[in-house]
Amino acid sequence: MTAMSQALAAPRARTAPHRRPARSVLWVSSVLYAAVLFAGVYYALVGDDPQPPLRTAGFVVAVAGLFALDAAERQHFRRTSAALPAATAAGLLVARLALFFVVAACDGAGLSRVLFVLVPFTAYFAFGRRASLVLGAGCAGALLAWYVLAVDGWYADAEAISDLLMFGLGLVLAVSMATVATGEQEARGRVESTVRELTHSHRRLEGYAARVAELSTARERNRLAREIHDSLGHHLTAIAVQLEKAEAFRDLDRAAADRALADARWSARRALEEVRQSVRALRDEAEPFALSAALADLVRHIDDGSPRVTLHIDGSEVGYDAGQLTALYRAAQEGLTNARRHADAAHVKVSVAYGSSHVRLVVADDGSGIGDPAAPGAAPGFGLRGLRERVQLLGGELDIESAAGAGTTLGVTLPRTTPAGNGTASTGRTR
Repeated sequence: MTAMSQALAAPRARTAPHRRPARSVLWVSSVLYAAVLFAGVYYALVGDDPQPPLRTAGFVVAVAGLFALDAAERQHFRRTSAALPAATAAGLLVARLALFFVVAACDGAGLSRVLFVLVPFTAYFAFGRRASLVLGAGCAGALLAWYVLAVDGWYADAEAISDLLMFGLGLVLAVSMATVATGEQEARGRVESTVRELTHSHRRLEGYAARVAELSTARERNRLAREIHDSLGHHLTAIAVQLEKAEAFRDLDRAAADRALADARWSARRALEEVRQSVRALRDEAEPFALSAALADLVRHIDDGSPRVTLHIDGSEVGYDAGQLTALYRAAQEGLTNARRHADAAHVKVSVAYGSSHVRLVVADDGSGIGDPAAPGAAPGFGLRGLRERVQLLGGELDIESAAGAGTTLGVTLPRTTPAGNGTASTGRTR
């Protein structure tokens, strides 16, 4: 028992592991058992050569044992999909083979030889193709040896030759059926594995999609926060400054107060227009943005002499997209707002230089400065932090130079998005 188990287990390690027979062939052994049982009992009852009752009873018990072995194996696979141990599978095969010999010995009809085609058939599922072929050849050789030893002149007997051919054909069909069933089972296993992988991938994709949605929401929230601060925040600051100026000069300089009120109204209208532009941008209806004109308009309404604001533009903005030009405009707004609110500057200079590979915007004032922005503990405000994020998203750089009493210089550099040569010739404009 142990030697045979090891012999059958050796090819198993090199071929397929023990697997459950496919549903399409589960009925094969039962049908053969039933046919052999019916033929044997029928022959015992009505045959020309009556059999002893004890022989018939042994025949029936042996066939019942075959049914019981099949039922036990199927019950195992109903409880679990785990493979049978090699020793157990070999033991079942040996038990079946022993019962086949008992059935053949007790069968007067002679049909029981067909049971031996089940040897390579069941071995295919338990130990793989190689073991099945070896056992099939062994069964065919055993039948041939029996004819050689027990039947004189068998080679001239048409019935003996027919039995050998039919048995060989049965063996071929049994192995072929096991091969097809195994292929079907493996294909079903691959499909089930693919479905499990797809289900797992789908769940991962759902997780990724949720993460992307979360990140997109956070990114859009940050973008809206920057837009609100850079646009509405700037104009509301300007409105507050102009209203304070109008109130201060209401009795001293009526013209200056009226101009301050006019500038406050302009800032309010400009804030409303930028809100509308933001809404149009969200609807993909944004209009082309001209940075030079926007900066000139901004400086014209801010330049009221306190501080004095000048603008210098060199080159053409052709080749830079709306996102880059808007970022430069927001940088100019932030620099001017900080200069007016905090720097106590006498003069602020805004300059833009469009180059062949990049554009550079600088807002420089001669005010009190903000100290060293890189010093430990120095934390930029939300405006500068949002501006830095905006510039970095466009692949640019933001730099700030400042010292107490020496003014502040804010610089933004952005790369050109289209090759040089498509724009107009460089010009210098100063206001």
